[in-house]
This record gives sequence, C-alpha cells and structure tokens, in this order.
Amino acid sequence: MDLILGVDGGGTKTTVNIVDTNGKLLAEATSESSNCKSVKIKKTIENLNYGVFSAINNLQGFNKIFFKSTCFGLSGYDYNGELDIYKKIVFNNKLRSYLDPNKTIICNDTRIGLEAGSDKKDRIMIVCGTGSNTFGMNSYGKEARANGWDYILGDEGSGYEIAIKALRALMRAYDGRGSHTLLLETILADLNIESIPDLIDWTYGRPFLKDEIASIAKTVCRTAEMGDKASIEILANEAEEAFISIITVADKLNLADKDFDLVFVGNVFKCEKYFKNVLMRKLENRFLKINFKPLTEEPVKGAIKLALKYL
Repeated sequence: MDLILGVDGGGTKTTVNIVDTNGKLLAEATSESSNCKSVKIKKTIENLNYGVFSAINNLQGFNKIFFKSTCFGLSGYDYNGELDIYKKIVFNNKLRSYLDPNKTIICNDTRIGLEAGSDKKDRIMIVCGTGSNTFGMNSYGKEARANGWDYILGDEGSGYEIAIKALRALMRAYDGRGSHTLLLETILADLNIESIPDLIDWTYGRPFLKDEIASIAKTVCRTAEMGDKASIEILANEAEEAFISIITVADKLNLADKDFDLVFVGNVFKCEKYFKNVLMRKLENRFLKINFKPLTEEPVKGAIKLALKYL
C-alpha cells in the first residue's frame, strides 16, 4: 500500500496525517511548533521529526515506510529565497530516506489552509491566530499574499499583536500615562499574577513564548465585552489591519468584482462582536460578492489534498 504524508507545521503546533492513496486516514500525531523563526532551525527539525515519527509509530501492519507523495505546509516559510533553508529542515538526516524529493511539496501553511477551506478557483484565506497571514489564488492560478512576517516585521491582526497592545495599554494605565483600563485587572487575574513586578518577571524572566503572550487576546475580547474602551479600540484597530491585508490580496488578484470565498482561520475570530463582526461589515461594504467561510476542516487536510494531487 502506498502512503501519503501531510504536515501542518504551525506556529503553535505541528499536526501530521498519514493516509493511503484514497485519502483514508491511517495514522496521526502532533508535536510542538515547526516555525523556525520562532523556535529556531534545530528545534524545528526536532519538533517536525517527533511529529512525523510519532505518526509512523502509530501505523500498523507496515514493515517498510516510504511516502509516495508528501506536503509540508510550514509557517515561517515566507518567500522563495528561503526554500533552501526549508529543504534542509524537511530533508534532514532522519527524515529524508522516507521522502521522494520529486514528490514533496514545501509551502507556507496558509497554502494548505486555503486548500482545506475552499475548492473555489477565486479564494482568499486570512489567518488571525497566534500570528497572522493572508494568502489567495485566482482562477488564472495567480497567487498573492500580504502580512505574515512574524512578530517583529509584521503580525497585524494576530493574537500576539492584540496582546502586545493590551500589555502596553495596561502599563500606560499603571504609570498614569494613559487612561484607566480594565485590562489592568483582567490580564493579571487571567495570568494568575498578583502585581506588576510579577508581570514584568513573567514577560522577561523566562524564554520567549509567543503563543503564551498571544493567549492574552482572549482576555482582551472578554474585557471588551465588559465595555472597556481600550480593549474595544485595540480590537477595532486590528480588525482594520486584517481588512487592509484582505483588500491588498484581493486587489493583487483582481477579485474586487468577482464571486470569491474568504476563509477565516484562527482563534481571534472567536471574538465575534468586536473583531469578526467588525471585519465582516467592512468587507461586505467593499466586496458585494464575497462568501465568508469558517475553516471546518483541519489545515493538515489541505496538505493531504495537495499531496494527493501531486501524485
């Protein structure tokens, strides 16, 4: 039996599926982040290998493992000049003997998410999770993207960006440089932190963990629903950033007057009243034929679809 491998290497976790050529799931596993910009190359390889070999160990009835076709959708792979780096990550010493280089796709994780979320020829996907990214394709096969440059160069519309702005609003209120905000109480409570000195230690006194910081976005949403002006403003500003990313990709693909799907991905969209609904209203006013689609399939299913097509 021929085996197909699909990998969703996200900024928070890595999900691995192994299927047969009919797409039947045979084994799956998860591991930690495969974003080398967040966890560095060595750790990325370790996490990727752990996920793939855990899935292999979950296979039953196979003496020799070789993947007929594979697709790795990896966050952090942002432009073609990085391909050599990602080839070294994927075709590492432990994994390369299981892969056919001529039947291996390496792409950004937004590509597999879009494949999982829509079969339409004109389509865009926006990720607003720990990080943010926007990617689209049109009926002519043209691709376009915006944002997704990670937490230093560009992560607008992400949980991380919301959290950073909330932490700064909190500190401004604490200093007296800014207006009072309920974030001063809610963030400390949700992090189980008693004081600002403890918050400083939580922020700087340990290894950098982007996803833990990004989780504060849930607190910002809750505090907005309590009527906190600072939280509402932060979420409105990040919804505007997401809107800008979408219209930028739509313009590049000439989709302004076309019927196209927009796939929403990421936990930030769980903040409906002050983020998702604000963004949707802006988009409905701009694009008359837009179709909103929450991602119902796991992105790894998009990696499997691409790997199967590559056969």
